[in-house]
Amino acid sequence: MFAALLKTPALQFHRVGLLALARCQSPGATGCQQASYSDKPTSSSAPKVEFLWRDALSLEGSLTEEEIMVRDACRDYCQDKLLPRIIMANRNETYDRDVLKEMGSLGLLGSTLKGYGCPGVSSAAYGLIAREVERVDSAYRSTLSVQSSLVMLPIYEFGTEEQKQKYIPRLATGELVGCFGLTEPDAGSDPGSLRTTANYQKADDTYKINGSKTWITNSPVADLFIVWAKVDDGTIRGFLLEKDTKGLTAPKIEGKFSLRASPTGMIMMEDVIVPASSMLPLAKGLKGPFTCLNSARFGIAWGALGAAEACVEIARDYTLNRKMFGRPLAATQLIQKKLADAVTEISLALVSCLHVARLKDKNQSTPEMISLLKRNSCGKSLDICRVMRDVLGGNGISDEYHIIRHCMNLEAVNTYEGTHDVHALILGKAITGIQAFY
Repeated sequence: MFAALLKTPALQFHRVGLLALARCQSPGATGCQQASYSDKPTSSSAPKVEFLWRDALSLEGSLTEEEIMVRDACRDYCQDKLLPRIIMANRNETYDRDVLKEMGSLGLLGSTLKGYGCPGVSSAAYGLIAREVERVDSAYRSTLSVQSSLVMLPIYEFGTEEQKQKYIPRLATGELVGCFGLTEPDAGSDPGSLRTTANYQKADDTYKINGSKTWITNSPVADLFIVWAKVDDGTIRGFLLEKDTKGLTAPKIEGKFSLRASPTGMIMMEDVIVPASSMLPLAKGLKGPFTCLNSARFGIAWGALGAAEACVEIARDYTLNRKMFGRPLAATQLIQKKLADAVTEISLALVSCLHVARLKDKNQSTPEMISLLKRNSCGKSLDICRVMRDVLGGNGISDEYHIIRHCMNLEAVNTYEGTHDVHALILGKAITGIQAFY
């Protein structure tokens, strides 16, 4: 299936472009289909500027040729190959490992990293990738984010050259699936209070790890676990654990009503012995996990807006086709206001995300900026999806119209990587200089 996809002229062009970058840097109420996005905004040589509601503030004009190429390749793949799968994957709570491999073949995993089989694209390109993937489903974007920002990035930033060579190329292709173990049953938004321990065993130069992690994306299917634990002096350090290590188990969390197309589980560690060489040597204290979380939050800020855009597109098409008293629903003032409000919020948020992406590439962004983006995008996107679901009336709760699935997903997206309120407290501290949480 995917081989046939790659033979299409458009995707073949995009795939060659992405993989060339990697090589050169390597050491209506009538249907259930989500709307098509073939009518992409394009520049015009005509003197009159046309308002394009899908790109209300002309984001397109601020993107580079490479960023547009990456986005379009990702959009084509997501709409052609991910969208047809998602309804049944969500209904049956099934995970398709081939999705990660397909993303890897397009250069979408670890896309901002340079070398080791990664293309080294801009932060904006990474955001655009997240946006297109989550336009289909947040579960697919979560898998992408974990692999890229929470697994590949810490190895790239804090690992030894041997660790980088061993793991990053295989993670980039999707051959290996990774997960990130930070959150614990008693320590979610307060990682400094984590209880997982890693005690040094001098006799054989190993660490013995004990503890548990919960709500870990990909853990039931992971080949590689990045686990954060406190060593003997109380410092938080990161460790690389491989599947089938004695004492390591990853039971699945059942009964989720959100992110059902990606597996979520726990990580249980009972006297897990790992060599000292499995430690990430440059990750000491909270800097290690927070570096990863800030990267993931940045992608989430873009991704959530993709979900909101999908819901607006669906609601618009529905209200144009649904007739009431001889007129389309879209002809009513209330519907038009709801659509206008949604497009306004999405457009402003996208411009903000792009601005911070440019700052990020110049090393001029701050964690507080990322918190602001994550909080705004997720909160506004959840609100928009709820309103668009209401616009569809009774049909809004049918998964064939997609919106209810986006609503359910965004409940989780608004919570993980720092809740809406936790990010408010991060910003509140920056504004007042007073820490209000302990």
